[in-house]
Amino acid sequence: MKELIIFAVYFFSLTANSTFADDINSNPSVKGPTKIKVIKNEATTAEKEKPFRLGVLSYNIHHARGVDGQLNLARIANVILSVKPDLVALQEVDNKTNRTGKIDQAAELSRLTKMFYIFGSNIEFQGGHYGNAILSRFPVVKKNNLLLPNLSSGEQRGVLESVIKLSKEQKISFLATHLDHRKPDNERIASAKFINERISISNNTPAILAGDFNDIPISSTLKEFGKLWIHTNTALSPTIPVSKPTRQIDYIMIRPKKSWRVIRSKVLDEAVASDHRAIFAEIELVE
Repeated sequence: MKELIIFAVYFFSLTANSTFADDINSNPSVKGPTKIKVIKNEATTAEKEKPFRLGVLSYNIHHARGVDGQLNLARIANVILSVKPDLVALQEVDNKTNRTGKIDQAAELSRLTKMFYIFGSNIEFQGGHYGNAILSRFPVVKKNNLLLPNLSSGEQRGVLESVIKLSKEQKISFLATHLDHRKPDNERIASAKFINERISISNNTPAILAGDFNDIPISSTLKEFGKLWIHTNTALSPTIPVSKPTRQIDYIMIRPKKSWRVIRSKVLDEAVASDHRAIFAEIELVE
């Protein structure tokens, strides 16, 4: 009988403790042990204050056909992996076209790099599609492909918008684009204005814009982008022609300025896999 009473008291003690713990979780007004609350608050604060350092790559892959004439998607993947980026903006990506063997290039690069991917089609081409793509080590929680202004019946260009979830608390916008290459520059300027208007909607959300702008740093196109965006490269970073680059037309840009710190940037030393060199930036989200 004595043993039965002891067991009953012990069982009641366990039940009471369990109920108390449940009350702490379900009712914020119930004060739990100070030790538990301090640990939880410290972890939350640390998570918010920890800066995110991101490697970002922009690469016009020329549908994976190199200057040697070889179609080699694995070679493109190796270029990407050489800098272990967190985010990649890709231009001139084929999706199940005849010329690239009906391969979904974005999906295949996702498999080879073990990154998430999205694709944005700008035109139908050779039985498939052609456009921009994004690779990300973080989940892509939103995507939107928009067609850019087409003023003279040339190739339709686009901007692929995404929202990247870095953590439970932090999301950023990441945009990949490829602008028109022809003269005059009115279509590129119109496209820059269009992209600026789009990003203005998101106010001060941290954002990255990367791609082939088909224009040089002192151009009117880049001046238009410069109204809202900051360059990640402080020195001229030529990306074409691929063998001996003399002109920069590929860029990685960030906004707002207060949210980012540029750690470094560089042009990759690879001159065969595509007709462009890839450009890379390491940046830190500080606010």
